Amino acid sequence: MSPLKKSEELLKTLHLSEAAHSLSQFVKQAETNESTYLSFLYSILEYEQKRREEKQLEKRLKWAAFPFQKTLDEFHLEEQQSLSQKQLNHLRELTWIEQLYNIILLGPPGIGKTHLSVGLGLEAINQGHKVMFITMGELVHALKTQEISRKAQTKMKRIRTADLVIIDDLMFMAMDQHEANLFFHLINDLYNRSSIILTSNKAPKEWGELLGDPAITTAILDRLIHRAEVIHLNGDSYRMKHRATIFTEKV
Repeated sequence: MSPLKKSEELLKTLHLSEAAHSLSQFVKQAETNESTYLSFLYSILEYEQKRREEKQLEKRLKWAAFPFQKTLDEFHLEEQQSLSQKQLNHLRELTWIEQLYNIILLGPPGIGKTHLSVGLGLEAINQGHKVMFITMGELVHALKTQEISRKAQTKMKRIRTADLVIIDDLMFMAMDQHEANLFFHLINDLYNRSSIILTSNKAPKEWGELLGDPAITTAILDRLIHRAEVIHLNGDSYRMKHRATIFTEKV
């Protein structure tokens, strides 16, 4: 076995697989540039670190299960009068995650609640946080089937170990007492451990009608709003204003 192959195998044994994969390329580059031994060693280690960070980012993005990837820079702030640039910048800093604050985004459909939550989630991932996105319908299904479904078990484990949990379309549909009780226990598990972003077109005072149990509603609200920023988004639906059409305009 050649010295190059031996070196590649040693790197793999030391769990430096990215460096092992590109070793021959770095050797050729070092010979061409007449690099010093220290410069050559540094370039390999730097590459290994960079590739590990990139793979971790890819893993966190896949783990988050976003429905789409839209950044905060793509958010049409000019169409949302209830949120200022200063407030958006403050949200972007993510100090609220370190302080275990929740963000509650309220408003009618189509005004950018989901986009804003995904943008904040992407920002959190880029800063090294674990994020999980799930709709309320998917969450209720996972809670009800986690005892019998490995897929649901995996999903719930990721939710419970995330730094930021995004629950989209909260209270979109009414829950029975069993579902409301499961939801309460999840919120209780996340309380003081993770930050939560909730989007809803229903105000908290209306949640009791959908949860069906005043005691559970009070307990959930107590934990969600203890440390929370409630943002009321308003305006016309962005989707309706910018909808596509199959008809061409008449000349």
